[in-house]
Amino acid sequence: MATDAMTTDAAALARQWMDADAPASPESYLQAGRRRFLRNRVGLAALGVLGLLVVTAVAAPVLTTYDPNVGVPADRLLPIGADGHLVGTDEQGRDMLTRLFYGGRLSLIAGLTPVLIATVIGTFLGSIAGYLGGWVAAIVMRTMDMFYAFPAVLLAIAISASLGPGLVNVIISMTIIYIAPIARVAEAATRKIVTAEFIEAARLTGAGTPRIIATQVLANIFSPIFVYASGLVGLSIVIAASLSFLGLGVKPPDAEWGFMLNSLRGTIYVNPWVAALPGLFIFATSISFNMLADALRDALDVKD
Repeated sequence: MATDAMTTDAAALARQWMDADAPASPESYLQAGRRRFLRNRVGLAALGVLGLLVVTAVAAPVLTTYDPNVGVPADRLLPIGADGHLVGTDEQGRDMLTRLFYGGRLSLIAGLTPVLIATVIGTFLGSIAGYLGGWVAAIVMRTMDMFYAFPAVLLAIAISASLGPGLVNVIISMTIIYIAPIARVAEAATRKIVTAEFIEAARLTGAGTPRIIATQVLANIFSPIFVYASGLVGLSIVIAASLSFLGLGVKPPDAEWGFMLNSLRGTIYVNPWVAALPGLFIFATSISFNMLADALRDALDVKD
């Protein structure tokens, strides 16, 4: 019995020794990226700020009992900390915190939606141009270059002015200005891998161009496009707010941060802190998206 126990203990020790010497399973690309991102405190802080903004925008009806479009004229321009109004009221006596929460909905939609649509269209055009090359690339990319002849903000203003005010028209105008830069990133990333061995192997198996682009190219150009598009969201929020400030965005009385800045600009000398609140929200959201994009670039090891 003692001999059996010693044999069992020796076998257990041998297994522990072998397990300790065995090489650890290699990390996948996404696992390594997640590990690097979780070590980035700036990126985590930015993600936390954006998460808070999204929660307050979605849960606005639960977080406040005020109507964002109905005010009390007697309560006009109450200061921050006023009784019943944590951050004061606007020029029509509407609760500012409620307006900021509801305004986050339209501002985030105006910032995210154009980037998402432009990413799909631009990635499609850029990957085809980069993979096929030749006259196809010349036609696609020269068409995209036409949009670079105009500054992005001026082009967005021109398109929005021709279409008229409204959130949908803002989204359309900003989608148009973002397709070209995303297509350029997708085309450059595709050209880097078009001669790779795995692409040649896919061709030798008889796979057609659509299948190779869908299964091989898009999977390998996803990271740079995702990082670049993440950085565009912050700029998109600023441009959307600028269009609303100029009267080309949402229509009153809907709450939107850029439109709120415009309506409060006449009260900046009366109640400057309340008038500055929409601008602070625009700044915090934009800078958070930029910091998140930088953290994603480092985590996914995307080279400039």
